[in-house]
Amino acid sequence: MRRLLTLIMFALATASAWADPQLAVTPVATGLQHPWGLAFLPDGRMLVTERPGRLRVVDRNGQLSAPVAGVPVVDARGQGGLLDVALDPGFATNALVYLSYAEPGDGGKNGTAVARGKLVGNTLTGVAVIFRQRDKVASTNHFGSRLVFDRQGRLYITLGDRFSRRDDAQNLASHLGKTIRIEADGAVPADNPFVKTPGALPEIWSYGHRNMQGAALHPTTGELWTHEHGPQGGDELNIDLGGRNYGWPVVSHGAEYGSGKPIGEGTTKAGMTPPVTYWVPSIATSGMAFLTSNRYPGWQGQLFIGALRGQALVRLQLEGPRVVREERLLTDLGERIRDVRQGPDGWLYLLTDSPEGRVLRLTPR
Repeated sequence: MRRLLTLIMFALATASAWADPQLAVTPVATGLQHPWGLAFLPDGRMLVTERPGRLRVVDRNGQLSAPVAGVPVVDARGQGGLLDVALDPGFATNALVYLSYAEPGDGGKNGTAVARGKLVGNTLTGVAVIFRQRDKVASTNHFGSRLVFDRQGRLYITLGDRFSRRDDAQNLASHLGKTIRIEADGAVPADNPFVKTPGALPEIWSYGHRNMQGAALHPTTGELWTHEHGPQGGDELNIDLGGRNYGWPVVSHGAEYGSGKPIGEGTTKAGMTPPVTYWVPSIATSGMAFLTSNRYPGWQGQLFIGALRGQALVRLQLEGPRVVREERLLTDLGERIRDVRQGPDGWLYLLTDSPEGRVLRLTPR
């Protein structure tokens, strides 16, 4: 009887720790056209990208600046446009800002590129492209693309397979369907996994990806975690390790559009790294953040992922590299969640993807 009572008390305590705090959703800024990426400036202001090609500064009162001058020209068709934004680890002294975007090319082709420039007032100066996808493709889909700096100051860039070129995700002579790792100035790190592989592009960190729109460093291990869209199911969360093959399109938990037929050779194969978890049906993952603050009781250390199709915030409880529990939050919000970030104040911030997109702050009631 005593053991049963102990088990019941433990179950109640566990449920209480997992139970949602009542969340207050506070609009911080409104009137953004399809916002895509968010980065916090040291003084508490934010940089927010709008997919049509504008970069905005959002002040602490939620007011939007005029568009920042000096942003590269983007191809804002389909899923393309101005995408992610990140600050250089040395921003406090060098003021460098990094932007990923769909770069237009000849004949209707385009490709994911990354440029950096110095933020001076409301202008980016000295803007230079430090990475270009090889090669440009006539497509308006699957650009990726998140930007994450690691603890050594190296930059990870997640890239899509451009939809029509999925087989190139397995081709090391192509950037499509890859995670890229470069130095902050675009140089190739000498210890990248394929630097000495004949015929391989040396910027490649990992391969076999479909369309990665979320990336974050694990706060304890420093490892890169990424997630990617699957086709009609099979969205994946991965620990993105150097030199690994994540399988697309040889293995997948998704299905062909229209016919619903399985893709590739099954869901697993020797030599291909399986996901940490996956979603069937698709929730259309986008944006991702590990919570390191203690602002939300019982949530510290958990992983938060935005859902576009799912119109929710997904909360994942982790034990080491395993997901042990999942919950969908904000399901009554009725908006596509494009990005998730933890602010310097410890609160979670969201971007909603619409013609009247918003920056939202989540706080317990």
